Amino acid sequence: MASIIVLDDVSDAGVLVKRILERQGHQVTAFTEEEEAIRHAAKGNTALAILDIKLKKMTGVEVLAEMKKHDPKIKVIMLTGYPTLETARESLKLGASEYCVKPIDKEELESKVEEVLKKQI
Repeated sequence: MASIIVLDDVSDAGVLVKRILERQGHQVTAFTEEEEAIRHAAKGNTALAILDIKLKKMTGVEVLAEMKKHDPKIKVIMLTGYPTLETARESLKLGASEYCVKPIDKEELESKVEEVLKKQI
C-alpha cells in the first residue's frame, strides 16, 4: 500500500485519519508541525499528503506549494472545516487532487484516498 503523510494542527484529527488509513493497509505518518511534514515529504518516498488548510504557522495551501517544490509527483488531499471556493480553487491550482470537508467521513476519506492514489500524474 501507500506511504501517506497527514498534517493537522490538532493531534487527535491526525491520529483519526492515521487509524482509518492504516486499517486500509497504508503506512501513515501524522504530523502537527509544518516543517517536519515538509522535510519528510522532501525525501521523495511519500505517495500522498493529506493537509489541513488551517495550521499553526503556515496554511495548508503554503505547505502544498512547498511539498510540490520538493516532490512534484506527490499527491495531495486538502482537509478543511472551513470550506471556501477560494481555498478550493487555490489548492487545485497548486496541484491538490482532492478536497475533503471536516468532520471527516470515514467512507468518503477512504474512497478519495483510493481514487487519488490510482490517478496517474
